[in-house]
Amino acid sequence: MTTRSETQTTLDHLLTEIEHRNPAQPEFHQAAHEVLETLAPVVAARPEYAEPGLIERLVEPERQVIFRVPWQDDQGRVRVNRGFRVEFNSALGPYKGGLRFHPSVNLGVIKFLGFEQIFKNALTGLGIGGGKGGSDFDPHGRSDAEVMRFCQSFMTELYRHIGEHTDIPAGDIGVGGREIGYLFGQYRRITNRWEAGVLTGKGQGWGGSLIRPEATGYGNVLFAAAMLRERGEDLEGQTAVVSGSGNVAIYTIEKLTALGANAVTCSDSSGYVVDEKGIDLDLLKQIKEVERGRVDAYAERRGASARFVPGGRVWEVPADLALPSATQNELNEADAEALIRNGVKAVSEGANMPTTPEAVHLLQQAGVAFGPGKAANAGGVAVSALEMAQNHARTAWTAARVEEELASIMTSIHSTCHETAERYGAPGDYVTGANIAGFERVADAMLAQGVI
Repeated sequence: MTTRSETQTTLDHLLTEIEHRNPAQPEFHQAAHEVLETLAPVVAARPEYAEPGLIERLVEPERQVIFRVPWQDDQGRVRVNRGFRVEFNSALGPYKGGLRFHPSVNLGVIKFLGFEQIFKNALTGLGIGGGKGGSDFDPHGRSDAEVMRFCQSFMTELYRHIGEHTDIPAGDIGVGGREIGYLFGQYRRITNRWEAGVLTGKGQGWGGSLIRPEATGYGNVLFAAAMLRERGEDLEGQTAVVSGSGNVAIYTIEKLTALGANAVTCSDSSGYVVDEKGIDLDLLKQIKEVERGRVDAYAERRGASARFVPGGRVWEVPADLALPSATQNELNEADAEALIRNGVKAVSEGANMPTTPEAVHLLQQAGVAFGPGKAANAGGVAVSALEMAQNHARTAWTAARVEEELASIMTSIHSTCHETAERYGAPGDYVTGANIAGFERVADAMLAQGVI
């Protein structure tokens, strides 16, 4: 039988090979390293996982599509962006994962997101594979007409690679209800099919699900609450710092407030706001969702309780809970040290891989409960899968039913991660628990389906 140290040596060699085969993709390297460094116990215990090149297949996408996206701005100038769709693994079901429109998007970013999505989707137990896509297009500051023309051009290529039984995109950073609407309209126009299940995050009047916009933020708070319960505490009266001011951050703040916590921050690329009275959700939604403005406007209009810190980092604000909800690698080692000094009890990731490996290590060493994104922010994709179920049945569920299903799924994910970590000798380590639990589900399906 192979020992754990021998297995880890093999995995380390594979990580070196991944870096060699995928140059200049640091985000993907980071995501692969974070998973593979936790798998030695399970591979040593179940050597069948090492036999048919299973892990080598797992880290190689089944399909990678890169395409040109030409579109015309309002001045008549032709612009050209690059589109991506990485269909990573379909052992458990059709590829499922969002589209991100942001200047930072490149192949390495999409591969990291798609790789994370494999395990996140597996943890939901809902029979969906992992994929991700997007473009380096920046919708910020663009007119509705420009966004529409871009989305139509993007879908003109993407449509041939997706479908409700093949690949079902959703939204992500830069892709909200407006963009999903334009994308769906073009898909319908090209295919002449009302295939509601091909995209999730749709409007509620035409195939969307109630609670879908809220799901990622709500789910993250539910996961954080479960981690606290494991330690004999609850959210009531806790102070929370939240980064970001987009969809995930807004509904994280909303659920924290509903469960009795006090969320005191929000942020964007210009800096952050701290509001001693707690973030005023109505004002934040007006500025970010209606006016598409910046968070400094919140401080100007909120009054004496709020102040804007240009270029600052929310993690310097003392709090019991931290919920990074903006983007990858936004919480670094220095930020973790500041949180620990200020007595943080739990960190739960609303964004994808927002905490650097060094920061994760520090937080875990300090005994902080740490919820990795593949578990903590799985609520969004879970409700996307529930949207697919409603589309298939041509029906719509009540908000109460969807929220009940979401709460059940997040509780199950927490229990699975916690129990798996204990089973493999890492009690309280949600990173190890999430990685191994997700891996086991995907690996068992891959073994059953043969070498493909």
